[in-house]
Amino acid sequence: MNNKNHHKKMTVINGGHFSDLEGFYEEISRLFMKKEDWKVGTLDGFDDILYGINSDITWKDSKKSNEDLGFDLTKEFYENKIKIGKPFNVQLIQQKLDDLIAGNGQTLFEILVEIIESHENIQLILE
Repeated sequence: MNNKNHHKKMTVINGGHFSDLEGFYEEISRLFMKKEDWKVGTLDGFDDILYGINSDITWKDSKKSNEDLGFDLTKEFYENKIKIGKPFNVQLIQQKLDDLIAGNGQTLFEILVEIIESHENIQLILE
């Protein structure tokens, strides 16, 4: 084990604390934004705060989260954005929804995992 890993914190996302995307954002805000006066509320916002994180992340109950943030919730997430319309890119979202229904698209859980894993300073452990 190299020395720089000794100084890294381990943060635990607990899948037992939430069952939808809003709950996930609340969990993330509680863990990483204690001193901030704003909370995470979008996928882009979640991605943005990870740039400042120097912590590895363990996602406990990730199987539960995978189910909670799976196909049904993702479909609803896209359908709601399409209903709202602007400022969302409805064509892009419709494509993502079509891909999801066809079995090729990512669920919200997979999108969140991909966002975390795109940050080289963070190691994600799914438990």
